[in-house]
Amino acid sequence: MQWLYALLAIAVACAVWGIGIERFLFVVRRENVKVLPANSKPITVLHIGDIHLAPWQKRKAKFVASLGSLKPDLVINTGDNLGHKDAIGPVLTALAPLLQTPGVFVNGSNDYYAPVLRNPLGYLAKPSERSEGPVLDTARLVGGFRSAGWLNLNNREGQITINGVKLGFIGVDDAHDELDNLTSIPNQANALAGCDLILGVSHAPYLRVLEAMGTAGASMIFAGHTHGGQVCLPVVGALTTNCDLPAKYAKGISAWQFAGRNVILNVVAGLGHSIYAPVRFFCQPEVRLITLLAV
Repeated sequence: MQWLYALLAIAVACAVWGIGIERFLFVVRRENVKVLPANSKPITVLHIGDIHLAPWQKRKAKFVASLGSLKPDLVINTGDNLGHKDAIGPVLTALAPLLQTPGVFVNGSNDYYAPVLRNPLGYLAKPSERSEGPVLDTARLVGGFRSAGWLNLNNREGQITINGVKLGFIGVDDAHDELDNLTSIPNQANALAGCDLILGVSHAPYLRVLEAMGTAGASMIFAGHTHGGQVCLPVVGALTTNCDLPAKYAKGISAWQFAGRNVILNVVAGLGHSIYAPVRFFCQPEVRLITLLAV
């Protein structure tokens, strides 16, 4: 019986850590990536995503608001900001300091639908089904971002000049709910002719999206959705990405090649979780501060 008590004690300790401690250990991950044209000035990009904010999550909201002190040159928001049907106001308030910085965004499924209870073990078998929760006032969220000057990249392109570098952006709507319009990407790329660098932005890093963006000319792609696996195992790492991206690429920077072109993928593990699965294990909630440097 002693082994049974030992297993029970370990299970309780893991639950206390994952539910009561680690999910509140918000962190800023810093990386340098050489991708800008020669002799360009550095550009600091704050990549945020999967906040999944609920109105009562004051600690998370305070951390998001504090990110303005990082003073990034650009904010890339890869969606799933909302974690509750009443979260639009709290999200816009928390993001207010960052909305003063140039930014771009795409939506995730949780920006369209409120969360619903799911079997967490189902994620190990296959990606979750399309969202079925109550419809949210997405237009209000998008309007708040756009009124601050952030570019809406949901199946759209955009351009921003930062530190003398003309950045072009290729974007798609949420690929997890099959809202991505891949046929628009070549047209987006054509509209960005003359840009110094093209960046791809997607909520979910499905391989079809990565390939379409890389083939169209994106040198670097920013995505979220995976939560870094959310529940990971020591040594093994993430068990799932909730899409067809291999688990070993669930978070961080990885190198890819499409149509003979080298492409960098940056996946943020995000800050949150569904209110029905309040846990993080061996996967701290994060934002990523990426400094783009000249090659």
